[in-house]
Amino acid sequence: MILAAGLGTRLLPLTEKKPKALIEVQGMALLEHTILYLKYFGVDEIIINIHHLGGQIVDFIRKNNAFGLRIEFSDETDELLDTGGGLHKAGWFFDDGKPFLLTSSDVITDLNLHEMVQFHEKVSALVTLAVKHRKSTRDFLFDTEYRLCGWYNNINGECRMVRPVQDQLKMAFSTIHLLNPAIFEHITEQGRFSIVDVYLRLAPVHRIMGFEHDHSQWFECGRIDKLDSLNDEPEIKNIYRQFHQ
Repeated sequence: MILAAGLGTRLLPLTEKKPKALIEVQGMALLEHTILYLKYFGVDEIIINIHHLGGQIVDFIRKNNAFGLRIEFSDETDELLDTGGGLHKAGWFFDDGKPFLLTSSDVITDLNLHEMVQFHEKVSALVTLAVKHRKSTRDFLFDTEYRLCGWYNNINGECRMVRPVQDQLKMAFSTIHLLNPAIFEHITEQGRFSIVDVYLRLAPVHRIMGFEHDHSQWFECGRIDKLDSLNDEPEIKNIYRQFHQ
């Protein structure tokens, strides 16, 4: 699932007439990059949630013949549901009993998804979160085995500990999730809610794990003040060459 329903307020004024997912970096729409990245690793079925100017996203997918994939849409035009509510609404799509990916449309990375899947299966996780040592406003907290134990706000010092541990690892989230479909059995929240709140609620009794990918490149593309540097970033050119052949 690709999350593409955000308002894109940090990219104003560009997002007044275009959804964030269709903003271009180095001549390519962010959504196109995300789709081709997933396709490279063998994903052949995708659902995209839409809200702000969602019709443009639908038209873009149809114009490109869905990039040769099965692509469905989860329409949140009437109510923006946040990450958890959006996933819950689209739950019908994940009907084959296999682990699935949840990711954002505003990230460019060369993270190896095959390695992430192998880790997820090896540790028998309910959820695996891609994490990286980097500066961030908020971090997940893990124990030394990379099992989730809390969340920390680096701006105001708010801390939410859900499991007591002596040694904590602070890691920034890379907005790529790998989930066992059993997650839907544990979601009791309704309407608009964050999937992070679900993870923190489940972490004391379920294996919510962190997958460290410090060796990978990772770029967040949701801020207008970063676009100029991203358009000149040579590592993004290398990523495009790798995944867009």
